[in-house]
Amino acid sequence: MRLLFLGDVMGRAGRTAIQERLGPLKAELDVEFCVINGENATNGAGLSPEHARLLLAAGADAVTLGDHAFDQKEMLQFAEAEPRIVRPLNYSKVAPGRGARIFETARGRRVLVAQALGQVFMKRPFDDPFSAIEPVLRNAPLGGAVQAAIVDMHCEATSEKMAMGHFCDGRASMVVGTHTHVPTADAMILPGGTAYQSDAGMCGDYDSVIGMDKEEPLRRFLTGMPKARFEPARGEATLSGLLVETDEATGRAASVRMIRRGGRLSPA
Repeated sequence: MRLLFLGDVMGRAGRTAIQERLGPLKAELDVEFCVINGENATNGAGLSPEHARLLLAAGADAVTLGDHAFDQKEMLQFAEAEPRIVRPLNYSKVAPGRGARIFETARGRRVLVAQALGQVFMKRPFDDPFSAIEPVLRNAPLGGAVQAAIVDMHCEATSEKMAMGHFCDGRASMVVGTHTHVPTADAMILPGGTAYQSDAGMCGDYDSVIGMDKEEPLRRFLTGMPKARFEPARGEATLSGLLVETDEATGRAASVRMIRRGGRLSPA
């Protein structure tokens, strides 16, 4: 099975790139199941129901969120009603929606999608992500209850992302990091058969400061003083992510490849 994961969608540029390019990309790569992290799709801060529907209509089979999960207040109700939205497992004990779901592909195969938030350098003290993900993987064994499993580890620290990769090794098809918006060059298959990348990068304009128009972030770094709100950059976006092909019998990764399409990071 071919699985595609695309990193944080950033503002209008990211949404437009998903609308225009995701369908052809899925067809080209023969993707059976696609997950998109959408938590920055609405003006760089959260995801509105309108924009969630756009990502789903463009071809996402599931949309994960992150620490900005409920910045758009309408998402509180939408996450409860829309089963294709996956919020972090350890966001809050009273958060609406679910942090892990099992989906069925058009070919009848079952895919687990789960997301956890890290604790290191994050603004809020979220619950332990490792104890949150453990029962999810135990109750949906790879090659048994599910034919594939995708874990989105949304956090700042690469060490915490790597630790989650090793913690899930052999029990997930893919563990991929999100949140920092800069793609890492460490796509690999871990010893137990789990594909891993520390950060998928973003679907956004890379002529920016992690997706934001450069002017205001530069001003704040240089002067320490804010003058305006951060606004997402609006140039051509790069679709950034990870393509994993699984072994049919075990659900573990047989191959892994980083994806860069369009914009400044598109391969020459």
